[in-house]
Amino acid sequence: MFLLLDQMGLGCALDTLCGQSFGAMQFHMLGIHTQRAMFILLLASAFLSVIWANTKPILIVMHQNSEISKEAGVYATCMIPCLFAYGLLQCLIKFLQTQNIVFPMFLSSGISALIHIPVCWILVFKSGLGSKGAAIANSISYWINVLLMALYIKFSSSFKETWTGFSKEALRNLAEFLKIAIPSALMLCLKVWSFELIIILSGLLPNPQLETSVLSIWLVLQS
Repeated sequence: MFLLLDQMGLGCALDTLCGQSFGAMQFHMLGIHTQRAMFILLLASAFLSVIWANTKPILIVMHQNSEISKEAGVYATCMIPCLFAYGLLQCLIKFLQTQNIVFPMFLSSGISALIHIPVCWILVFKSGLGSKGAAIANSISYWINVLLMALYIKFSSSFKETWTGFSKEALRNLAEFLKIAIPSALMLCLKVWSFELIIILSGLLPNPQLETSVLSIWLVLQS
């Protein structure tokens, strides 16, 4: 979860950049900023996927229970496709929000949630994949959400001025974007990491299976 927050924080730079461009009536720049964010978040996803692929050895080095580390490693590996979808989704959400267009986001999220329920049930219980099925179902749902929003932006007449197609200009001024994105990501992540660190520390207690389960449920309820 805390690695997904990295992407959410990086995407927060679009709140500032797209908001400024929209206010200045430089509508084409909304698409440029969004594409720049997509590029950076895809790179971040590739880096984070390496961490997720090595979740098991990382947790073992942190003296976590071997069974929990193994299961967490399998789940994280199956969740890697979700990283890329989540990064793109954050960019599309900010692109729409800064234009005060929110109903399509509600609609696509609702459709994705409705699809997620049967897909998750089939993959978790009927296929026998268990936790791996839950991770795969999450990835499928996120990619469906991304696809629905991308199709809406592509074919809707509302974005003729703000989305003019992919441009090489998006690969310029990356440092300018990162100056805003990195502090935003750190601000968001440090707040949540302080809570999630408690779960890691609970793995060092005498009964890690029970302690981590209880604290994980507590964290979900807190959020």
